This record gives sequence, structure tokens and C-alpha cells, in this order.
Amino acid sequence: MSESPPGAGRGGPRAEMVRYMRALAERGLNTGCAGNGSVRVPEGLLITPSGLLPEELRAQDLIVLSPAGEAPPGGRRPSSEWRLHCRILERRPEANAVLHAQPPYATALACARRDLPAFHYMLAVAGGASVRCADYATFGTEALAGNGLRALRGRRACLMANHGALSLGPDLRAAYLLLLELENLCRQYWLSLQVGAGPALLSAAQMEEALERFRDYRRPGPKVLDPEAPDSGGS
Repeated sequence: MSESPPGAGRGGPRAEMVRYMRALAERGLNTGCAGNGSVRVPEGLLITPSGLLPEELRAQDLIVLSPAGEAPPGGRRPSSEWRLHCRILERRPEANAVLHAQPPYATALACARRDLPAFHYMLAVAGGASVRCADYATFGTEALAGNGLRALRGRRACLMANHGALSLGPDLRAAYLLLLELENLCRQYWLSLQVGAGPALLSAAQMEEALERFRDYRRPGPKVLDPEAPDSGGS
């Protein structure tokens, strides 16, 4: 069963962004106007507006920014985190989508300024043996963008101190699924901290083995591996 919202991948990047932002709210990963998203487009990037509830968001409300962050005059104001999105898409050419949310468990750990250590092999889905927590900086600033980029070195997701969580991917679906997985891992880690001395951590060698196996994880391959494939019964 796919975790993507109904209709994801159809209707172009504007419609897809609306569906994913609503799905994040419906799953409780964002509340109110929290969170934002962007996707690479030929003109630069398409980003969510500031101060608009997901249920109110329409495709025409999204803003196209140039790679330098310039918006057309007269439209809605882009998310206050536009610098973060611009810098990530500029420095990470393999990424085409960025999602920022404030999921409860991820945000709780981010407020404690904790990295996620190697307590579970599924951390490898984010690209490394840990998920870092970026240093704190005021929202919407260049300092925050720089801190986020540093925390994302060699990674596809990070926490943001006293703020929330961030994921990137080759498309919105990948970034969305990674954000769901990150919140699940944060919940598992939080629960494990309640048990005795906390979780037993995997060794560097064990995490390296997991990372090696994840290099082929979710890569295009046989149709049977794709739950959305119209014909998953083999060649």
C-alpha cells in the first residue's frame, strides 16, 4: 500500500505540492500554518506561501522564485524559509524537492537538540549512520540556511534545533516518505529512551553494512518492487 496522498504525481508540481502539504497536516506532521515545501522547476523553484493554512492552499497560491530567491511582484509572500530552500536546491543538485515540517516527536528531539544516533538500521534511509540536529538560528535567516546545509552534509534529512525537521529528495514523494520515516524513527528513539539505560547502539560496521544495502533501496527495478506500478506481476 502506498503512503502517498491520493493523486500524488498527477496534475503537475503545483497540484502535487498542494496534496503533499495537506497530507502532512492530515497526518499531524504540521499544525496550522507551520511547515513549507519547495520543488525545482525550470524557472528556479516553486515554494509554498507564508501564512496560509494547508486546507486553504490552492495551486495558484504557490510562488515561483528565481534561483536567487526573487519573486514576481504583486503575488503572495513566499515562505519565510525561502533562503533555506534556495540554498539547499543550489548546493544539492541531486535534490529536486525539499519539505520542512514540525512533527511532534522530531520537534521534541530537536528542542532537546539531540542527534539521532545509530539506534536503528533504518536511519540509513536518510543517508548516514545518524541524523544530525542543525544548530539553532532564527527562522528565515541565512544563518539557519547555513546550519541546515551543514547538518545535511552526506544526509537527506536533519532535525533543526528548537524548530522541526527537514527532508529532501529527487521528487516530492521521496521527500514526503522520508519525512514520514524520520518522524517514525524519532518516535521509536523517544520511546527507547524510556527503557532502562536507553537503546543499544549499532556499531559503525553494522551501520556501514546497512548503508551498503540501502544503496539499492527504492531504486527503480523490477515492477514488483513498486507498489504504485499498474502491473506488478512481473515482466
